[in-house]
Amino acid sequence: MNPDLFLIDLERKPEVLAALATALRTQDPWVGAPITPESRIVLLGMGSSHYANCVAAARLRTRGIDAVAELASSDLMPAVSDRTVVVAVSASGGSAETLHAVAGYRERCPVVALTNVEGSAVTEGAALPMLAQAEAGGVAGRSFQHTLALLLGLESRLTGTGDVPALVEASAAATADLLERQDEWLPPLIANAIGPDGTHIVAPARRMSSAQQGALMLREGPRLPAVGCETGDWSHVDVYLTKTTDYRLLLFAGSRWEPELERWVRERGSRLVSIGADVEGAVQTIRYRGDVNDDVRLLTEVFVTELLASSAWSS
Repeated sequence: MNPDLFLIDLERKPEVLAALATALRTQDPWVGAPITPESRIVLLGMGSSHYANCVAAARLRTRGIDAVAELASSDLMPAVSDRTVVVAVSASGGSAETLHAVAGYRERCPVVALTNVEGSAVTEGAALPMLAQAEAGGVAGRSFQHTLALLLGLESRLTGTGDVPALVEASAAATADLLERQDEWLPPLIANAIGPDGTHIVAPARRMSSAQQGALMLREGPRLPAVGCETGDWSHVDVYLTKTTDYRLLLFAGSRWEPELERWVRERGSRLVSIGADVEGAVQTIRYRGDVNDDVRLLTEVFVTELLASSAWSS
């Protein structure tokens, strides 16, 4: 991994996202995939891929589609029925755990691979390219974002809802906005978010991938302690550290459960940064173009933590 190349990868996000939107307008990549609204979809992946899969599966279930997301390393895999279709997600196409899990399914049900590396081991059979282009920095940033976009495309195809190309275009514009104004918000964010006891990142359940991926970026690049948590669950599992540590919290805003979190943070003098909305008690608020759209938030907000990680890594 390389911090300078990682920054270049991030700076190219708007350009590569715009190219993805164009490709999605030209052709739906899910055409021909053996998946129907009656399928039982098993999403497999590790790390960033699993984060995206969990959000995608939850969204599909709310729309009546039978979908689950499993860590490819699990010993408790879903049983196969005549409706089962496996979607194996691996940016590199070579995750050992994902390849092992796929091998257990391949002869028993259809398998579709979603990967960023053409011709990789996972692509035996049906395969969809992420179109995130090579990430020279060695960190799955663009591929994570493209995974979410393509899984939203699957949702749109199965439910007949949403304009995913337009959403990807809006995310490209939002990402460009954050990039262009980073000199305004990034220096104070470094001071507010990076503390001696680590960084805590919180997001609503419907965008939990942002908290998980944001924390991973801080661990993977600059090797800083960071944890992702769901907003409502925070009051049950993470609140305790506000009493005993120099607690630094990045809030991806938009949960109905924020008032309780805000109360504890305010009473205990913790430092809160709000991303995507104005929140009472925040020491810093970061807004960006299109952040009133929840799906734009889903595709864009993690970029804030990626630039934070890049800056901390370089320094």
